[in-house]
Amino acid sequence: MKLLITGGAGFIGSAVIRHIICHTADSVVNVDKLTYAGNLESLSEIADSDRYAFEQVDICDRAEVERVFREHRPDAVMHLAAESHVDRSIDGPAAFIETNIVGTYTLLEAARAYWNGLDAERRDAFRFHHISTDEVYGDLEGPDGFFTEETSYAPSSPYSASKASSDHLVRAWQRTYGLPTLITNCSNNYGPYHFPEKLIPLMILNALEGKALPVYGKGEQIRDWLYVEDHARALFKVVTEGEVGETYNIGGHNEKQNIEVVNTICALLDELAPSPHSPHASLITHVADRPGHDLRYAIDAGKIERELGWRPEETFESGIRKTVQWYLDNLEWCRRVQDGSYQRERLGTTTHV
Repeated sequence: MKLLITGGAGFIGSAVIRHIICHTADSVVNVDKLTYAGNLESLSEIADSDRYAFEQVDICDRAEVERVFREHRPDAVMHLAAESHVDRSIDGPAAFIETNIVGTYTLLEAARAYWNGLDAERRDAFRFHHISTDEVYGDLEGPDGFFTEETSYAPSSPYSASKASSDHLVRAWQRTYGLPTLITNCSNNYGPYHFPEKLIPLMILNALEGKALPVYGKGEQIRDWLYVEDHARALFKVVTEGEVGETYNIGGHNEKQNIEVVNTICALLDELAPSPHSPHASLITHVADRPGHDLRYAIDAGKIERELGWRPEETFESGIRKTVQWYLDNLEWCRRVQDGSYQRERLGTTTHV
């Protein structure tokens, strides 16, 4: 099978590509605009595979997207390309509207035109898998209850509103045009190659440098944490075995307050990388809360477990230890992201088909 993966140079997308190339016989076409969050160095271990091809294309560029479909003729699409940082969406929502809504529309239309031109056997087998977030559901009141696939949408930020809109577009294209789509909504991902603006890598790298560890409000916001390699396995399971028209929630069964996460990171750094800054928890600094900050997210992942047999392999304790150790072992990758050299020295385009 050949999979066209948008946003494949991003955090989750690169994990999906590494999983497919390393653990299956399938091939991948990586379509990525290479914005600030796209880093081809995250794919260096598989970049020379004859089952991997890279196309630097903006999903809002209809002509280029159609060319990619025409030249590579994929059997399925996994759509991960998205602007995803909530703080950035508050400061500048326009890019989120353009990429997450207009980009998804453009990709859907190109996929529909391509799908309509396939022979009957390939039409029946084709899949369009849209990867979304649990943030479309808003937040949960109190300590009980979970997001299910039937939970009403109530997005709180420009980011989550743009993802909710893209989810609705995907469902409409399935209902109106019959395009064989699937949707997944995941909880907070963490793990190797995470861009340093996100909570966990930011805390690790700031702590190593003796910088303040900024925590919004009291740090009581609760998130369900999902190890990115577990998520990659789930996504491949859905695109290959999921039922057309269905939505699957993917969670890690690891609800933690943000302050718990930060304290866990600090304790691991005290153990694995003691420094003059130890105890690293002394660097924690509480800052004004984010506008419209959701208090609690929690995923009921029972459907994907029952119907597709997927469940996370990592606990938060095992996954966060692996993550902290990965950053300690890959500080050069982090330095290149932090100083921007990963953007100035883009790896050459792979030409395998």
